[in-house]
Amino acid sequence: MTAPTIAVRSVTKAFGSRQALNGVTLDVAAEESVVILGPSGCGKTTLLRLVAGLETPDNGEIWFGDIRVTGPGRIVVPPYERGIGFVFQDLALWPHLTVAGNLQFVLDVLKVSRSEQSSRIEETLKLVRIDGFQRRYPHELSGGEQQRVAVARALVGAPRLLLLDEPLSSLDAELRTTMRAELSRLQRALKLTMIYVTHDREDTTALADRVIEMRTGRIATVSERRGSEERA
Repeated sequence: MTAPTIAVRSVTKAFGSRQALNGVTLDVAAEESVVILGPSGCGKTTLLRLVAGLETPDNGEIWFGDIRVTGPGRIVVPPYERGIGFVFQDLALWPHLTVAGNLQFVLDVLKVSRSEQSSRIEETLKLVRIDGFQRRYPHELSGGEQQRVAVARALVGAPRLLLLDEPLSSLDAELRTTMRAELSRLQRALKLTMIYVTHDREDTTALADRVIEMRTGRIATVSERRGSEERA
């Protein structure tokens, strides 16, 4: 088996007196889609934020390939250098920016040339099937359209790792079904490594190669979902 793209090693994290993570070790292989499942407060979002570089562990390390990106109490590689895209639970779209502006902000941070930005934005919006919305603002979009913009913003930087924190929780059942299929399509088409956090077991059927169930800051169970023939 090849070396994992992501390696989490004996990670702990506390917020005051609350122990959010307690000795979590996890490998995520290249192009694998892992769903982290568990109730509110089990530590799954904290784990995702540690992988993203938005939090630092009290103990333990996180590796991307052979590069240590996080160590005890410190960020070794900052988030914008990790090659990640992040979809937040509340989407976190910038309301004062257009759809194109939300994507352009990411490209500016990554120092993509202005000559390349327009084509990257157009291609990404087509990829998530929302081209033609470049000049609209988030408040002018439906919930499903906002969701697609958030995914487009996460993808426009050409990440190697896509992180999603309960991104479908605010959508109705029909839209959730549609977006699950879209995320599965994108993950396979782009050959992304994906870590998806949820409390909804229905997400696992459509999205997971492997399901990691967490309880009280620890990994409780690990189970396979999608078969290898489905990924051919």
